[in-house]
Formats: sequence, C-alpha cells, structure tokens
Amino acid sequence: MSEVVRQAIEHWPYVSPLLRKPQTEVDYDALVLALDELLDVVGEDEAHPLMSLLNIIAEWIEAYDLGRWPRPGSIVQ
Repeated sequence: MSEVVRQAIEHWPYVSPLLRKPQTEVDYDALVLALDELLDVVGEDEAHPLMSLLNIIAEWIEAYDLGRWPRPGSIVQ
C-alpha cells in the first residue's frame, strides 16, 4: 500500500465530511462554513496548498445551488 493511501485511510474520519458532495441542506451548510474557514486561511494566495480543496468545495456548493435554484433562463436537465 502506498504511503499516500495509508495516510488517507488513517485521516479519513477527520477529512471525509469535507470530501462529500452535499446531499442535504445540513451537508450544504457544513460545506459553506468550511469554505468560509478555508477562505480565511487561504486569503488571496492562489498558490496556497489548500486552494485545490477550496475550489472543489466551491464547485460542489455551486452545483448544489444550481440544482435547487436554477438561474433565470437556464435549462434544467
């Protein structure tokens, strides 16, 4: 087993809440809070190591928003 996978398994209980697409309003709220906290840490440093996590969470939040409140003129599939 690779070291990266071993570490992921070891730390999964702590990070898994951040690495799931929101399915409920509770999930969504937790990710919004996490995004706010990450923005405080990352600031405007686009080279920050946590920027990729921030981007993933932001995309999931946006997708959830679009699924609940489509933009005017958009086609819902």
